[in-house]
Amino acid sequence: MADYRQMWTDLGMDLEKHDILCQVLPDAFGSVYLSQENRPEGMDYFNFVVAEIHGVRPSELIAHQQKGGKVFGTFCVYVPDEVIFAAGAIATGLCGGSQFWVPGGEKVLPANTCPLIKASVGARLDGTCPFFKIADMYIGETTCDGKKKAWEILNEHVPVHVMDLPQMKRAKDIKAWEDEIKILIQRVEEQCGTKITAASLAENIKLINGKRQALARLYNTRKNSPVPISGKDVLLITQIAFYDDPARFTEQVNALCDELDARIAKSEGVIPADAPRILITGTPMAIPNWKLHHVLESSGAAVVVEELCTGTRYFENPVDESKTTIDEQIKALAERYMKINCACFTPNTGRIDDILRLVKEYKVDGVVDCNLQFCGTYSTESYLVDRALKEAGIPVLHIETDYSDQDFEQLRTRVQAFLEMLEK
Repeated sequence: MADYRQMWTDLGMDLEKHDILCQVLPDAFGSVYLSQENRPEGMDYFNFVVAEIHGVRPSELIAHQQKGGKVFGTFCVYVPDEVIFAAGAIATGLCGGSQFWVPGGEKVLPANTCPLIKASVGARLDGTCPFFKIADMYIGETTCDGKKKAWEILNEHVPVHVMDLPQMKRAKDIKAWEDEIKILIQRVEEQCGTKITAASLAENIKLINGKRQALARLYNTRKNSPVPISGKDVLLITQIAFYDDPARFTEQVNALCDELDARIAKSEGVIPADAPRILITGTPMAIPNWKLHHVLESSGAAVVVEELCTGTRYFENPVDESKTTIDEQIKALAERYMKINCACFTPNTGRIDDILRLVKEYKVDGVVDCNLQFCGTYSTESYLVDRALKEAGIPVLHIETDYSDQDFEQLRTRVQAFLEMLEK
């Protein structure tokens, strides 16, 4: 990583603690990613993004602020980035996926809180992530009780606007989310001093749809056998999608897909064609949470699709681009975002339908249902997911884990036993 110490100092970061993180990340990334054989050359860009993760993009965000622009930090796939970009601002994902940040979160949160929430709060309170220091405002949402209370704590440090996500999907609930998007537009306009117009919203609906389409193209390449790219590489790309420049990201993903299409034409893959094909479902895997993918693929499996917020939930269902008025566009945004099947909804049969559909589309041999510890919604829904998969004759392995490496070998043992069962 280049020298960004002055930038970090100006942000008021804890450089001593941050240095520890900077020392650990390269080895962790190298052992998981750079050790892979026959990786696509197009992954070089994404390697660079990780190598400069706390430098290049943060410096771009600061340059944007210096020109009078605003930066909004988001934590969930329900927050419509289109609105933020339409105001001339930048949206950047903030969810923490590292055990490094968990102790900082536990200073103010109960130990039996989801590690994603603890890591996200810890990254801000410990001053060890520039993204958390740069954002002018955080946009939260009510997808779980832990997050609701975490927003109150974070609001003492950074202004937090909370979007009230309905917990059902009736017509009146979709209308309620439409109203929440209207309120968000007002808050973003106030923060930016800019009026969002139908033209600017249409332009940025198209921009974000382009990112979704590139990711959909990438995922579609994984339907082939042998798989032309590892699941862990696709996970990394999806994680980067949350904070990289959308236009640049889309261009790089499409360039990678051109390379993957050439591989597919030659029947070239990174994992043997007879490897068990795995779908992962459950809670999101924020960067740098690569543990499960690494365990699975280093044990001989091919992770071919993720029914996760860092997976298909993020990019499926583009926003209707045909709408020409603000009201029509807001309605189209509400309808699109309410199609995401988070476990916070009741009922949430759409998620089970998605899993069963993806199993067929990606020719999946087995499903790994992985939930973060203390995530009550997804852990409870695992019962329904497990039952539906077993009724369909699809093998499933349920895993509950956190961000630490303490259970790594235990996970490997369970995964290897599951894969052996699939091969019989």
